[in-house]
Order: sequence, then C-alpha cells, then structure tokens
Amino acid sequence: MLSGISIWQLLILLVIVLLVFGSKRLRNLGPDLGNALKGFRSAMKDDDEQRESDKDPKVVDHARREDASSHGDNHNHSHETGAENDSANRRD
Repeated sequence: MLSGISIWQLLILLVIVLLVFGSKRLRNLGPDLGNALKGFRSAMKDDDEQRESDKDPKVVDHARREDASSHGDNHNHSHETGAENDSANRRD
C-alpha cells in the first residue's frame, strides 16, 4: 500500500465533497473562513495588547496614587463631618 494519496483518490474525495456540500456552499466557504480567521487574529492582537498594558504597573500605580490622594482627603473630611452630624443628631 502506498503511503501517499494518489491523484485519483483526491479526485474521488473532491467529487464526494461536491455532492455533499454543493458548489454554492463551497464558494461561500472561502470568504467565511477568511472572516473567521480575521476575527481570530484581531482577538489575539487585542489579548496581546491587554497583556502588555497589564505588564506596565507604573502607569496603573501612578493613577491609583493620584486617585487615592485626591479622594482620600475629601473622603476623610466627609467622613468626619458625617460622624459629627451623627453625634449631633443623637443628642437631640
């Protein structure tokens, strides 16, 4: 038995595929496969970009520090004011 596929076997396989799927479906197969491949590549690219942004903690830490420092003072002040208001309301 030969280890490779002969031309006759390929032709028979092609005829069977044409009979099963039809020529119309096979024409649409190429563009559909191309669109699926484009979608897969763009998803992989987006995933790689997300990983790169996750590897750069300096930007994230800097933003967190700014956010904490700007909201930290206001949060503590409003919390103290709220506590004072609660104490005043309890006395009445």
